[in-house]
Formats: sequence, C-alpha cells, structure tokens
Amino acid sequence: MPVEFLGIAATNDGSETTPRSGAAFDKEYTLRLARAHEDHGWDRVLFAYGSGSPDPAPAAAYVASRTERLQILLAHRPNVSYPTFAAKTFATLDQISEGRLTVHFITGGNDHEQGREGDTLTKDERYARTREYIQLIKKIWTTHEPFDHEGEHYRFHDFVSDVFPVQQPRPGVSFGGSSPAAYAAGGAEADIYCLWGEPLAKTAEQIEAVKAAARAAGRIDVPRIQVAFRPIIAPTEELAWEKAHRTVGAIRERRETGLVRHHRDGAPENTGSQRLIAIAEKGERYDRALWTPTAAATGGAGNSNALVGTPETVAQALLDYYDLGVDILSARGYDLLDDAIDFGRYVIPLVREEVAKRDAERAARGPKALAAVGE
Repeated sequence: MPVEFLGIAATNDGSETTPRSGAAFDKEYTLRLARAHEDHGWDRVLFAYGSGSPDPAPAAAYVASRTERLQILLAHRPNVSYPTFAAKTFATLDQISEGRLTVHFITGGNDHEQGREGDTLTKDERYARTREYIQLIKKIWTTHEPFDHEGEHYRFHDFVSDVFPVQQPRPGVSFGGSSPAAYAAGGAEADIYCLWGEPLAKTAEQIEAVKAAARAAGRIDVPRIQVAFRPIIAPTEELAWEKAHRTVGAIRERRETGLVRHHRDGAPENTGSQRLIAIAEKGERYDRALWTPTAAATGGAGNSNALVGTPETVAQALLDYYDLGVDILSARGYDLLDDAIDFGRYVIPLVREEVAKRDAERAARGPKALAAVGE
C-alpha cells in the first residue's frame, strides 16, 4: 500500500525548544516552511489549531495559493463555528487548493483550553457534538437540494450551499483520540484515524480498537491509520542521542522558566496524553528507536514521543509501524524548517524505497498477500 508523509505547517518558527523570532503569523516563514515540505518529498502538512493561535483556514488558503502539489490537513474544532458556515469554508478552501484539502476534526481533550473559546460541554458531550458535526459537514458537501436538520446540538432549516468541493464525492475526514468515545466516533465517521506514537504493541492494540469501532458502526471499510512522531536524527547513533538529550534539556528549560504557555497544572485530562505519560513512566526506550523523555518533559502534550537515531534507524522504525498497517507517517522536528528538510532528504526516500520493494514482493505473491496488508 502507498505510504504518505505528513509534516507541520507552522505559522512561525517557535517550538518546544526555542521561542519564535517574529510575529505569531509570519507570512514569509509560513510559506518557506511549506515549500520546504513540498520540495523535499512530503505529501501534506498540518495546519494546527489553538485557542489563541492564528486562524489556520486563511493560513492554509495562503499556502495553497502559492504551492502546487502539497496537500493540506486543516485542523478544526466544532465549537468555533456552525457546521453550515464551516462546510462552506472547507469547500472554498478545497476550490482554492484545487482538491488538496483534508479536514481534521478536533473534539478537544482539555476543559480549560476549550473554555478559552466558550466551550462548556463535557468530554462525552463534545464527542457527540463532533459526530453530529461531521455528519452534517459531509451532507452539506454532497447535497444539492435544501434540507432541514433537527439534532441534539444543531438545528437549521432550508439550507443548501452554493459552493462545493473539487474532490468528489467530498474531501477526506481525519479524526484522532485514544478513548473509547473517540474510537466510537472516529471509527464511525473518519477516513483517516490519527494516533500519537506509542510502542508497537500499544499501537497495534489501538488499531484493532479503531477497526472494531468501524465494524460496530456498520462500516465495511476501515479508516486509514496515521501515527505521529518527533524524529531526532543525526549522521551517527552517538550524535543522534547527544542531540536527543540536548533537546530534552531545552524543553525542560523552557517550561521551567515559564516561557511556554500550557494548560493548568496537574494530570492531563485527555486519554492520549495520559497514555504517553504512563508509557514514559514504564521506560525510556521501546522497540527499535522510540524514546519517551520528550513526551515526559512536556507532560504528555500532543505528539511528543521521539524516534532517535540515524536516518537508517529511524526509517526502519517507521517501517515497523508501516508493517502494522500504518500508511500515513506524521513527523515534526524541533527545528521545524531544518528538520523538515533533513527528514525529507535522508529518511523519506529510504522509507519509500523499502515500501516499494515490499509492495512488489507482495504483488508477486498474489492477491491474498496484498489483501493481508489491509487486514
């Protein structure tokens, strides 16, 4: 099966290790980073969402109008706009990008962060709202006659959009989460299910949970699986590990000096972060190259487990996940621009070459071998 690579479309050069050098929305840097991904073998970039961050939709439109091939993954929280409005925004962006849009729907795993923009629903209520929201977005994208809706969270009458996506029947829907409620919602509605990098055995368990949820929802297909890491690469293993320890030191220093705004102190509320912390408490190194101190240093914040080693080691580690059925590999370094270039130059070609070999071998063995890849 084909493999795809997802990078980050940051609007400034700040990260967990370094403060940004300019404005929150630095147009020149935003475009430079996107073009670095397009020029170095990446398939798509994520425009992330934060309560106080630049709006990702116009930033994505800016990049889409100035790139040719790079696909866009736009993060969106259902609490910030009505689905009728959001569906038109997404369709317009798909038109601007000429069919390069996928939308990543974020339910929200932290009450304080959600409350910053007036969202007071409980976690389970948020998942129910997200599921209804996605269903409506899909319907608006594909319905050319006015319709009414009377749901738990949304009500409207006689609505029909006048702008539709380029992609037919619709753009892709991406979703993430590690709780039973997340599996149920994403398993039912998502085309792509996103996970944070965990040890291989834990990732396999999550993949099975997603597939079971899809079957329980009556689907005959299953979502594609995406897994996210923070690669730390260098020409030798020794240099890679030295770089890894410097990185963790920089993360801790920034947090200890209060230079990173984060959620209220205490244990994280979302299951994904809780899992990362629990994994880190059990050990620092897993499998071929997975390293957990980067996650521990951030308090399990987001995509934070690292893959450490030479490009060859990290490529082989990514292939281990590919063999589990992961066909979208998300990677983001700590020096966003330089790491995107290095990863594109030295890791992506190795993974693509090996995937092509494995696919050719499976094709030679016949249809049953090819079918087994998607099981």
